[in-house]
Parts: sequence; structure tokens; C-alpha cells
Amino acid sequence: MVTGSNPVRPKDNLNFLIDLYPPVPLNFDSLPSCRISPITNMPSYQILFLGINYWPEKTGISLFNTGRCEYFAARGYKVSILTAFPYYPLWKISAEYRRKFFQSEGRNGVAIFRSFIYVPRKVTTLRRIVHEGSFIFSSFLRALFLRKPDLLFVVSPPLGLGGTAFLLSRLWKIPYIFHVPDLQPDAARDLRMIKSSIFFDILYKLEKFSYDKAAKISTLTRTMRAKILSKGIPAEKVVLLPDWADPDLFLLPNKKQALDFKKKYGLENKILVAHTGNMGVKQGLDIVIEAAADLKEKKEIVFLLVGDGADRYRLEEKAKKMDLPNLQFISLLPKEEYFSLLSAVDLCLVTQKKEVGDIVFPSKVMTYLAASKPVVCSVNKNSEVAKVIEEAQAGVVVPAEDPKEMAKALRTLAMDKDTRKRLGENGREYAFNTWEKGKVLEAMEKVVWEVLRKQQEHQGVLQ
Repeated sequence: MVTGSNPVRPKDNLNFLIDLYPPVPLNFDSLPSCRISPITNMPSYQILFLGINYWPEKTGISLFNTGRCEYFAARGYKVSILTAFPYYPLWKISAEYRRKFFQSEGRNGVAIFRSFIYVPRKVTTLRRIVHEGSFIFSSFLRALFLRKPDLLFVVSPPLGLGGTAFLLSRLWKIPYIFHVPDLQPDAARDLRMIKSSIFFDILYKLEKFSYDKAAKISTLTRTMRAKILSKGIPAEKVVLLPDWADPDLFLLPNKKQALDFKKKYGLENKILVAHTGNMGVKQGLDIVIEAAADLKEKKEIVFLLVGDGADRYRLEEKAKKMDLPNLQFISLLPKEEYFSLLSAVDLCLVTQKKEVGDIVFPSKVMTYLAASKPVVCSVNKNSEVAKVIEEAQAGVVVPAEDPKEMAKALRTLAMDKDTRKRLGENGREYAFNTWEKGKVLEAMEKVVWEVLRKQQEHQGVLQ
């Protein structure tokens, strides 16, 4: 096993972007600036974001919470976020943030207010409930000492933040937008993470209550929106606000970075197949280990499992017992090295357990397509991931948790460079048309403006 250290603009017409990360040492000096100028002719609205993940976490929801906050700060809003101490995906709070209950800091125009969170060493269903509950409670206490904003933007999970949002919105007499990148009760039910019917009744009632009291509900995909509508929420209240692809992904591949990466990990002249990001229950990553075992005789094909998560240790132990020289584990990479990996790999994997259908949409799909990487998906055929890959003609969809079919698809694509190139180009075009950062954030700002305008009109009537 190998261990190491995570994560478009194709043309000149992207001038409505805001950088999510500090500049990295890539030679893009000749490109026009992606930064936008602050608005100077608008009221200075205050927005308080509430979400469990934020910078400096380098993967998952944190990237998008950070991007939204910094976008609105650059647009002239007064922006703050109430968040936890960083812990994800290692499930470990870094040394500089330990033994603290509250902390305040700032970055790129955003005031960051952190509050206590319990982070278990080993993640179980009960400990995860305590984990989320600790932040829900501490963040509410922290909010009581903050200045009243004009709008709350709440990111769920945890679902319990809907209760916090309701209480704060009533206390401050302001609206809240409830953003749902993960349908948490449905995920817990489908993955059989909780068996108590009473607890599910509570979760679904809290979910419905949070939706009913929100000014707007936003989610990532058409299928997730339909799922929310099926819970009795009016269509005009539910909007699509997808995540976005990092603009720099559209500049890949970088041949020098690809060669450097392969040399560093001893992967010269290999066909690389990679899964990146969180290693948790929903990903169902046993299929990758079993597909690697099925292709063990194809010495030119090497599998890379890149990232961290609650299930990584078990996966590593399983791989060791199976003695797979064609499978390597690599820890979470900094952005520059992650981009080097994306430049080097030939095929990317998206895996989900068969029970996961329309309840989540992993951001790695956007990453892979924007980076022009062909994708092999082992997912529920009715999932949004499967629909997107087929609509984009960006890869191959095989049944969830079927390592034989995954190995068969990988064996075929590994030997067909032209098809890989065509699928990658299709994916990049789809990604740019669907998840271009400027368009996504501009659409989000319009939703925010609509809610603020209605609040102003309501206050005017009351006055």
C-alpha cells in the first residue's frame, strides 16, 4: 500500500468567477482575471450562513459553503458564517482548534464564527447523532450573541439545523433559505442506518416543519427537487441551486503534472483508475477492491483510492488480506497535487450502494466531467448520477455493487483510448453548460434577492 497527502474555464468568456482557493503555482498568468468587483450601488445586506462544514476543510460541502460565502462577500454583502471547528474528512479536529468552545476569525471578507462540535474517534449511528446534536446546540447558543442579519442561509445536513433556523428566524423576524444537498432522513432509511420507526417519524416531521417554515428551499438536482415536492411542498417554493465545478478543472490535463505524479508514485506506463474523496458507507467502495482483484492479472491497470473517511481503515485491512499489488491508497491531497492526479488518471470511478438513489449527488461527478475524465459509475440505475452520465454521454453505468460488471467495463475502456477521449470531451462540454461557477452563483444571488425583496415588502406593509 502507498500513502501520501486533496481536490473551467475553457474559453475567455468566463469573467464572472470568484476564486475558491488561493492561487496555486500553475502557469496561467496569461489568462484574464476571474475576480469580480464588489457592488457599490446596493444596500449592504447582512447574510448569516449556518453550516457544519467550512474552510479549511478541503473536500465535500465545505468547498461550496466557502465558495458561496466568499462570493457574496466579494459582491458587497456583509457575510458571516456560523460553523463548526474543522474535522472532515479525517474525523479529527486539528491541533490549533482543539479544546475550544467558541472561536472567531476572518478570511476573504467573511466573518467566521465557530462553535463546539463533538467528533467521535469511531463513527457509529449513535455517535453521529450526538456529533450533529452537539453542533446544533452550540451553534444556537453562539447565534444568540451575534448581530441580527437580514437573511439566514442554512445548509442541511444536519437536518436539526432546520429547527435552529426556525427559532432564529422568529427571534430576529427574518426569513431563512433551507439548502438541502443531502436528503438525510431518506438516506438514513435507505441505508438502514436507523431502525427505530419512532425516530424516523421524528426526522420526517422535523424535515417537513423545516421545509414549511423556510422562505425558499434549494437543492442540487431535478430528482432531489422532485423528491422534496413529493413531501407536499409547493413547487414555487423549491428551486434548483446546484454546486459548481472548480474553474481550474477545465484547464486540465497538465502533461508535466501528470508525469510528475506518475513518477512520484511509481506509476509510469500504467493505466490509472481512480476514486477520490470521502470513503464512507454510502460510497460502497468494496466494489473497487473486488474489481481490482478481478483485474489482478492486468498488471498495466492500477487502482487508486484517494481520500479519507470513516470506512477507510476497514477498506485498507480488506485490501491487505486480499494482497492486491494493483491497488494503492493515497491520503487526501492538496489542490495542486490533486489536480496532478486528475491530469494523470485515465478513468474515474463513482460508486454508491444500491440503496442510494435520488437522495444525494456527489460533487466528484462535476469534478471528473469538468476535468475531461471518462467515468465508470456503479450506481442505482434510477439515480441522478446515472441519469447525468448517460445524458452527458460521459461514461458507462454499471449496476451498483457489481464488481464483475465494473471490471468488465474497465477492461474494455482501458484498451480503448479513443473512446476514453470522446467520453471525456462529452463530459467537459456538459459540465461547462451545467455547472459553470459564475452561472450557478449568479442564479443563487437572484434567489437571495427575491427573498430579501419580499421581506422588504412585508416590512413596508407592517410599517
